[in-house]
Formats: sequence, C-alpha cells, structure tokens
Amino acid sequence: MASIRSYGVPCVPPVWARGGHAQTIFGHTLPSPGERPARVRGARRREVVLADGDRLVTYGLPGSSGVRVHLFHGLSGDVDADYMRRTAAALRERGHEVWLVNHRGCGAGRGLAAGTYHSGVSADMQAVLAASRAEAPERVHLVIGFSLSGNVALLLAAQGLAPLPDGLIAVNPPVDLARASVAIGRGLNRLYELRFLWRLRRAVRERVLDGLVRERIRIPPCASLMDFDELYTAPRSGFADGADYYRRCSSLPRMKQIGIPAVIVTAADDPFVDPDAYREAELPPGVLLHVEPVGGHVGYLAREGLGWRHWLDGALLHYVSELERA
Repeated sequence: MASIRSYGVPCVPPVWARGGHAQTIFGHTLPSPGERPARVRGARRREVVLADGDRLVTYGLPGSSGVRVHLFHGLSGDVDADYMRRTAAALRERGHEVWLVNHRGCGAGRGLAAGTYHSGVSADMQAVLAASRAEAPERVHLVIGFSLSGNVALLLAAQGLAPLPDGLIAVNPPVDLARASVAIGRGLNRLYELRFLWRLRRAVRERVLDGLVRERIRIPPCASLMDFDELYTAPRSGFADGADYYRRCSSLPRMKQIGIPAVIVTAADDPFVDPDAYREAELPPGVLLHVEPVGGHVGYLAREGLGWRHWLDGALLHYVSELERA
C-alpha cells in the first residue's frame, strides 16, 4: 500500500473568519458553487433497497476518470447540503463520477424509510457500495463521509464489512460520540445543538405524518442531543440506551483495525468535535490524520486576495488523487 502524502496548502482564514465558530457559521451560510444533484444534466436517480425493506435515494453524476466517489452527508442534512454540492462540482471538474447519497428518510428519500439513520449505520453504507460495485465493478470506488458519515465510513472500514471502498476520506468525524454529544451542549455550541434538534424533530414528525411510524415520541423542547439519542435514536435502532449506542458506534477504539487507505481531515478549532480524540486513536500505517489549525466544523474558509475560497475543495481533490494512487 503506497503512503498517502499530506496536503501541503494551509488554510489561512480571512480576518472575519478566524476561530472555529466563525468558520463553522460562515462556512455554511456563504454561497457555495454547485447545482442541486437532481438538476445536473445526466443525473440518474436510484433507489437502494436495504435489508429491512427501507430504501435510500441516491443521485449519480457522470464522469470519465474511472473513479466513482460516493458522498455521504452529515446529521440532519441531505444531498443538497452546501458541502455536498460543492464537493460534487469540484470532483466532476476532475472528471470523476459522483454518487450523492441521502440517508434514510432524508431529502428525496422522505416516505421511503420507516427506520432511522445514525452514526453507526455502516450496513446502509455497505448496501450502497454493494449496489455501486455490482453496477460498475471496474471502477475505483471511494467514499467521502462528512461529520456523522465520516464516523460511519471509519466504522465500516474497521468492521471490514465487504464490499469495502478502495479508500475513504472522513471529514470532521465525531469518532467519540459521547464526548461530541457532551461538547455540543456547552456554551455557544448549544446554538448548533438546537438547530440539529429542530431538524431532527421535523424528521420524526414527517415519519409519523407519512404513516411510517405509529407511536408518537415526544422530545421535550429543552432536550439535548443526548436526550434525543436516549429517547429516539437508541430504542428505534436496537440499542439498549444512548450510552450503548455511543459505545457500539464510536469508531475511535476500532481504528487500529482499518485495513484500507483512509484520510481523516479535521480542524483543531472544531467547536464540538475535540481534536484530542483523534490523537488518542491507534492509527494503522494506511490511515493519515490531517489536523488543520483552522477550519471549524466543515467550514474551512481560506483567504484569497480580497475574497475567500473553500480550502476543503482542494484538500479533498488532493486526497482523492492520493487514494486513487494508493
């Protein structure tokens, strides 16, 4: 296995985007290039059937490089998220084929899944890769997982669930779920937590309205993400409780078992994913940890002249090339 070379271009932030909160907020509110996948010429909508009968909706965008990159979004997102559209556009400029994947019930998949997704749905990712490899076995198959999906991708690789991707990139993955769930409820981070909870409550209501879930689960207005996982995620996903879910689905203690080329990209100033968690990991030789000093949570705004650019686009293109070579 060839060694993966680190991306050497630093993320030097604009004056107005210094610090993790500024990076996180502006990184997700400033305009991003890239069309919605369903509107891209040549886009193909697919439904992937899971073992329990639920279905996921994916969008495949054409390319000619022989590399197919599968993009998986973060908590409460979908394929239309800014970072998903932008990454897809950057990859396609390089000629790569792209699959953008909605987790259960997200985006165009509303009404197709009674089950829920969470930070440990490696079997769902495995099903997508199985469908993709069956359709195009000759391609190089890579995965980029953002935030929650980054942890899922690392967990999949550590579990060795075939078919594995040929390589993966995890962006700001919460590899220690309990630690991240505590951190997101502290101080200004509570604003992010409230936003996640508003969107998660909406997803729960949609499943009830669509007739997919009969029981009504009340999530108190003052609830935390830990409360949500205790009341909804854990019982709906077969875990004993929230603590059991966090323990079984955190990729941190299992990283030493990863046997494919992998890259973890994160930021030292991520407001709610502590970079010290990554440094505690036992990483095998084929896994590269890239901790950028500045970037927030999937923000990574860099200064360019009098304006700004998304540093992460260049980093991901570099690491896709490195994984293809490896």
